[in-house]
Amino acid sequence: MPFNAVFSHIIKKRLPRIERFSNHPIVCQKENLNYLLNSANSTVIGKKHDFKSCDSVLQFQKNVPLSNYDSLKPYIDRQIKGEENVLWPGRTSWFAKSSGTTTKREKILPITVDSLYENHYAGGKDLLALYYQNFRNRKLYNAKHLIIGGSTQIHSMSNDTSIGDLSAFIVENLPWWTEIRRTPKREIALMNDWEEKLEKMAHATLNENICIIAGLPSWTILLMKKVLEISGKEHIHEVWPNLELYMHGGMNFLPYKESFKALFPKPQMNYVEAYNSSEGYFGLQDQVETQDLLLLVDSHIFFEFIPMSDFEGLNSKTVLSLDQVELEKEYALVISTSAGLWRYIIGDTIKFVENRPYRFQITGRTTQFINSFGEKLLIIHAERAITRAAQCCNAKIKDYTVAPFFENESQNGGHEWAIAFDVVPKNMNTFSEILDQSLKELNVDYEGKRSSSINMIEPKIKMIGHDVFEKWLKSKNKLGGQHKIPRLNQDRTFIEEIFDLHLKSDRNSYI
Repeated sequence: MPFNAVFSHIIKKRLPRIERFSNHPIVCQKENLNYLLNSANSTVIGKKHDFKSCDSVLQFQKNVPLSNYDSLKPYIDRQIKGEENVLWPGRTSWFAKSSGTTTKREKILPITVDSLYENHYAGGKDLLALYYQNFRNRKLYNAKHLIIGGSTQIHSMSNDTSIGDLSAFIVENLPWWTEIRRTPKREIALMNDWEEKLEKMAHATLNENICIIAGLPSWTILLMKKVLEISGKEHIHEVWPNLELYMHGGMNFLPYKESFKALFPKPQMNYVEAYNSSEGYFGLQDQVETQDLLLLVDSHIFFEFIPMSDFEGLNSKTVLSLDQVELEKEYALVISTSAGLWRYIIGDTIKFVENRPYRFQITGRTTQFINSFGEKLLIIHAERAITRAAQCCNAKIKDYTVAPFFENESQNGGHEWAIAFDVVPKNMNTFSEILDQSLKELNVDYEGKRSSSINMIEPKIKMIGHDVFEKWLKSKNKLGGQHKIPRLNQDRTFIEEIFDLHLKSDRNSYI
């Protein structure tokens, strides 16, 4: 049967809608806000903040305060207990565990039928529709799709409430026509033990005809290495000759690019980025020649933006709608969604690089930056600098984290990098120099503070054992496909834990 032709025809029907919201983003955003407010005006939160009177963006911002997880948690707890019409109409029975990258405790976030189908699934369909448009005559539906999701099964409570990873809910509710092309089987995909899961995923998919892989880069690399180990092949295309697409998101791909080139050496391999999380599906790469992300303004989310120059958390005074943002300025992202997250500060920061349509780059986290010396180091600077250093030194990065250090005698300090390499640079001094110089070129504040090493001295680099970051994740019960390593830290708590684990492995090597 011509399954691929049928799939191609159906998925391309989304293109007119994508074209509309790309060309008319402000109109679509107003429509989304009206839909959200009208839908939820009789809920607990809708009555409390008088959604019915919100006839404009300004009135919505006046009536509804900014929120974060702590401020919404009492409402979410009521939903978990089974109460209806709290943050969204009807009963919310699904709740996603967040990955907890920057917080010590897990967040339990609501998922509604509306948000799952009209946001999460819609984003995935939009990504495939644009892929078919950008790469003609694709035959993705003729082969299997390897999805590397989270490692927590859905836990059902006595009141029919279910808690688990977002990926578990996505897998459990996939339509049949998607499920028949997904691999591995559900009992493997939803395993809790990530180490056992890697082994079983590799064996289960080894002889499949796979054309798509989707997952976080760090965990995908681990699985691919396991597949090569079992198969005895040199690269993945020898195992899966029809593999053509890797879909990634959740972390910057740049530091892993060289490792993926070694795994997938054929030039026809394509890479597409998506920006999605437990809170929602926000953007995707819609062009071949650039990795900038298209803002999904018609997927049950109303976006607002806090300039990072004015960011004060819930007390932030300046909050802009999409038509007010400026290019090349950094903003904290605020969302209102059909999952019932209202004016929710998600913790990510972005900057817009285009406004016709609105395309953006993820710059980091509101809680992940280093400004101990006035250097204002963001994740985007660190990712680009370490990628450049690795490329120049023919190295491959596995994982890393950065924190400030302080010298008591000289009364100054700098940045300390804990790095696990897949391929170690031949000359670590050269690597360190390129890293430092790249940061100076990318960040004028860093360059100024490093001038003559008066305020900041050169970075320290400590090469960490290959499996130390995984051991840390395992020690925190965070080993799995949705969990990530914090990149930048204002204090040394995390990096000292990494150093302690490294010392236990007896692999200590300062540069």
